[in-house]
Amino acid sequence: PISSPAPPGLPKVSSLYGIITTLINHKDNTKKSDKTLQAIQRVGQAVNLAVGRFVKVGEAIANENWDLKEEITIACIEAKQAGETIAALTDISSLNHPESDGQITIFTDKTGVIKAARLLLSSVTKVLLLADRVVIKQIITSRNKVLATMERLEKVNSFQEFVQIFSQFGNEMVEFAHLTGDRQNDLKDEKKKAKMAAARAVLEKCTMMLLTASKTCLRHPNCESAHKNKEGVFDRMKVALDKVIEIVTDCKPSGETDMSSVSIFTGIKEFKMNIEALRENLYFQSKENLSATLEVILERTEDFTDSAYTSHEHRERILELSTQARLELRQLISVWIQSQSKKTKSIAEELELSVLKISHSLNELKKELHSTATQLAADLLKYHADHVVLKALKLTGVEGNLEGLAEYACKLSEQKEQLVEACRLLRHISGTEPLEITCVHAEETFQVTGQQIISAAETLTLHPSSKIAKENLDVFCEAWESQISDISTLLREINDVFEGRRGEKYGYLSLPRPMKNNANLKSLKADKPDSEEQAKIAKLGLKLGLLTSDANCEIKKWEDQENEIVRNGRNMSSMAYSLYLFTRGEGPLKTSQDLIHQLEVFAEEGLKLASNVQVFSKQLKDDDKLMLLLEINKLSPLCHQLQTITKTPLQNQVFLKVDKCITKTRSMMAILVQLLSLCYKLLKKLQMENNRWVSVKNKDSMDGKT
Repeated sequence: PISSPAPPGLPKVSSLYGIITTLINHKDNTKKSDKTLQAIQRVGQAVNLAVGRFVKVGEAIANENWDLKEEITIACIEAKQAGETIAALTDISSLNHPESDGQITIFTDKTGVIKAARLLLSSVTKVLLLADRVVIKQIITSRNKVLATMERLEKVNSFQEFVQIFSQFGNEMVEFAHLTGDRQNDLKDEKKKAKMAAARAVLEKCTMMLLTASKTCLRHPNCESAHKNKEGVFDRMKVALDKVIEIVTDCKPSGETDMSSVSIFTGIKEFKMNIEALRENLYFQSKENLSATLEVILERTEDFTDSAYTSHEHRERILELSTQARLELRQLISVWIQSQSKKTKSIAEELELSVLKISHSLNELKKELHSTATQLAADLLKYHADHVVLKALKLTGVEGNLEGLAEYACKLSEQKEQLVEACRLLRHISGTEPLEITCVHAEETFQVTGQQIISAAETLTLHPSSKIAKENLDVFCEAWESQISDISTLLREINDVFEGRRGEKYGYLSLPRPMKNNANLKSLKADKPDSEEQAKIAKLGLKLGLLTSDANCEIKKWEDQENEIVRNGRNMSSMAYSLYLFTRGEGPLKTSQDLIHQLEVFAEEGLKLASNVQVFSKQLKDDDKLMLLLEINKLSPLCHQLQTITKTPLQNQVFLKVDKCITKTRSMMAILVQLLSLCYKLLKKLQMENNRWVSVKNKDSMDGKT
């Protein structure tokens, strides 16, 4: 229970446990020098003070939660009594005086200290667990409020009523996002943390979808596809809300399978551990169990060999390696049986060789599966980078072209099946449980969003002049594009895990570095913003997140990914994404100091980008150069303004500083997207002109020779 997340507000007590342990473990025969006596007294006082602070917070929590008040109060009283007892037993200020001969101290009653320490640890743990129940109760209450408002939104019939209820819904969602964000950061289990992140991502994206889908339904109340589109959003949000409660209450619904049971890489890892255990214990398990485990792993490889998107070469290689693994296991079992009856050195060496051989075969199989899945995903990302089908659906919608809708809806369904299959294969080779969960989340998102785009496109096609129907389709298309961008990041993370590195190539700038001078940051206190401030920050963060997706889309267009402009853009996009996660209570930035430092680095990277773009502009003609310099002249002042804001101390005004910084960052990201697009077009134009000049020069040279 001690390793459970500490509820917000309660001080950390891990140091308290260390102090008590030190106190109890002191040697009885230690010479009682003045220094020793003073140290013991200071420790006792420190314990009592720490317990006092802890009890004060516990009592405040009790007063706000009447249903748990009695239990928390009793535990606090016990903790306070134990702290006072320890302080009394370590109060040895008068020990050297003659009248203190009968005084009971830690030296005369060590058992009393141990009893007090046990009571203290027990009561502190009880308070922590009860306070944790309070946090869970808050999340459940917040979820129930959101669900109740959602039910009202589903039944609303007028725009005016909808606007009023949606405003309330937005505030409730912000509160729920902050409560679940805090909980996610406190979770120790990486698997639960990944599940929570996936559920919260669904809720965040669906909030905007719910707005446009509901407005479309109100504008076109008799349109069946509009109602289908809206129902899909509500259903997905309800599932995500239930998932959050499952995670915080640790209640698994019956029939839910453990993700590790469907991963090939996890199965191979466990199988290798079992065969390596034979080196220490020949009777560790039966040969039937080993054979059955391998067959389960190889059966799962059928997801690869049966896939229509696996190439013939990959399929043949996977089947060949599967057969080889079976043969190696038979050889291992044969040697294993011999080694149980013969304890010779040669048999032991042969067993070791058999273990190494099958391990090597399985490693080769892992490589082949990894290559198959990542190649398919990379090819799909490249092929669908331009989002041609989405653009065509939007066009057929505004034209009211029902035949075109049917054609491109079919193409989007095919694209959806390809991406779902890629996610399914990536899940097998992801390498970690959190990445596995992310793959499942991506698979579900493509399944649901694909159908919703088609229903939104159908609504627009039936009502081609409807602005709200067009806006609704745009929102769903953006969600699709955002998920494809997320798959690109996921693919990079999976490769990093497989190659033994964790996001070193491009992600390093998103992590805060040690500060040389924290003078500006001492004034930043963790004052909690009110609901209006939280809503504003969340809204700014959402817009920032969308701009990072736009920037990533522009970056992918460049053939030379090592171009300096692309490097600067990628680094800025990565840091902006970390800032976006910060507004949701997630990501690597944990404190105000982390945030301010990240912004300083972001501003520096912006100035580097401006410098590199200026160098590039020297290769252009006057008109093109002027167009580019106008954009640079917008970016550089913003970088300097951001640097000024980060260095300006604002006493007790954390929200104001964060608000200003994120607003500036958002403006810089908007210019970054424009610059990346413009530089790409001008670079292409420059290359075409250079190629034309080379061909003309070659032609003149040939004419001269003739």
